[in-house]
Amino acid sequence: MGPLGLSRAGLWLSRAMSRCVLEPRPAGKRWLVAGLGNPGLPGTRHSVGMAVLGQLARRLGVAESWARDRRCAADLALASLGDAQLVLLRPRRLMNLNGYSVAQAAELFGLTAEEVYLVHDELDKPLGKVALKLGGSARGHNGVRSCMSCLNSSVSLHLHPAPSRVAWHRAPSTPSHQGSLGPLAPPQAMPRLRVGIGRPTQPDAVRAYVLGRFSPAELELLPPVLERAADLLLDHIRQRSRGTPSSP
Repeated sequence: MGPLGLSRAGLWLSRAMSRCVLEPRPAGKRWLVAGLGNPGLPGTRHSVGMAVLGQLARRLGVAESWARDRRCAADLALASLGDAQLVLLRPRRLMNLNGYSVAQAAELFGLTAEEVYLVHDELDKPLGKVALKLGGSARGHNGVRSCMSCLNSSVSLHLHPAPSRVAWHRAPSTPSHQGSLGPLAPPQAMPRLRVGIGRPTQPDAVRAYVLGRFSPAELELLPPVLERAADLLLDHIRQRSRGTPSSP
């Protein structure tokens, strides 16, 4: 395809994505799922959230549908899950600025913080462990901190076994980044899927460790981890979609 053809294809993708955004909200629920990481550094431990998004896109049949959206500086793919619509997002900003992309996409699609899922690496869990957490602190994760600040997510949610029993606990507020989109009222908790990557034995090696690539032995363990992460996300979203009235 020549330069003119590529230009026309890019224009078509941009217009198609704009139509998806501007269409009325579908009958079911809509959720944003953001895989945190550093663009241009696939295969690193710190970008495992983006690897989960890749697996999720394959499971939902939209692996070839990623399109760049300059309004939120991210790659987006839209997928259906029953009556629900999923907006998959991979930020094109660095990890500590991921929140700007997530918050801008949330505003674009008319979503609140509690309708945004974050998928990110977790040092305090070994590789192979995945867990869903609602709210809580960033625990030193710059990408999560950026998202909490930009979305003003300062309330911690704790779910009891019965979905109808939800207890709210206010967590310490996080100062907003300059230039963020402002608070969403009231502040709400973002569900977070934490994917364990393990912690190095030497504290001063953390930066090099998270920015490093998985070892060959770790790569053998990774595919089932990505599968379990996708299963956990999809099951949780299905449950919430069934229990949440559709928005107008």
